[in-house]
Amino acid sequence: MGPFDGIEGQPAAVRTLEAAILRGRVASAYLFEGPSGVGKQRAAVALAKALLSEGTAPSEVARRIDAGAHPDVRIVLPRETGHRNLQVQAVREEILPFTQFAPFEARHAFLIFPEADVSLPEAHPEAANALLKTIEEPRAGVHFVLLAERPDRLLVTIRSRCQRVRFGPLPSAVIERILARQGVPEEAWPASVALSAGSADRALALAAEGAAAALFAKAARLAEAILSGKPGAMSRAAEETAKGDDYRGTLTALAAFYRDVAAVAVGADPQTLAFRAETRALSQHAERMGAARAADLCAELRRLEEELDSNANKDLGLLRVMLSVGG
Repeated sequence: MGPFDGIEGQPAAVRTLEAAILRGRVASAYLFEGPSGVGKQRAAVALAKALLSEGTAPSEVARRIDAGAHPDVRIVLPRETGHRNLQVQAVREEILPFTQFAPFEARHAFLIFPEADVSLPEAHPEAANALLKTIEEPRAGVHFVLLAERPDRLLVTIRSRCQRVRFGPLPSAVIERILARQGVPEEAWPASVALSAGSADRALALAAEGAAAALFAKAARLAEAILSGKPGAMSRAAEETAKGDDYRGTLTALAAFYRDVAAVAVGADPQTLAFRAETRALSQHAERMGAARAADLCAELRRLEEELDSNANKDLGLLRVMLSVGG
């Protein structure tokens, strides 16, 4: 078995890391960028296991790393309070001493930052600046692996010192395999996969405790407001959604809802639907709005999701989409 056999759905990233090991050119600093729940941390730990196992028993090294008991692997999580960014004092007292003396047992040592864009954000640059010189000129054998869902929130100087490895959203088939291994009932898969945005963690969360059903209910309420054709009803629904929990998840659910409506309108196989348990409600919307309008709404909602990354106004953005093809 290879060190990255447990990393599913990320062939390009795995090839990059395998080639680095094979050529003996593992970078001193990596930036693993991509959505959460797609294997970034598993890959970082797998890389550490591969290098630290050189010349020793791989299973014992892996066991100690998994137990958090290997002196040459440090996983640095964000703070649990405030903005969760690391404090410069913690960097100076805990992280920098590690980088000055590691490796302790093996030929390599790893500092893994699972949420680097939270721990070391550009908005609070003190800790990142304290680390910068060490990342630029690390001790031999010391490796930094920064994991970021939003790499643009890191200092440019930090990003420029790292070799970037892209992790994409997981394919639906991979997420379904993960749900199956976790014992999730098959009837919960379609909605959980459709609303997961390619994240296994999110798919598992959606499958638990009716979370996907709750998002469908939110989407259905918004869809009813759109069908009413009343600007006041749409405005109230958009404002309520913007103030509620998981705004982005609600947009994803509403886009999936209209994708299903369009599919029903053209007679698609019900087994292809995200919300296949809700075919009656989907059919009612399909009859009243047709495939073209439903597809337009789905496309507009996808664009709105992309605009969120540029700090678009939440309620006005949603209202604009609702009014564009509502009624």
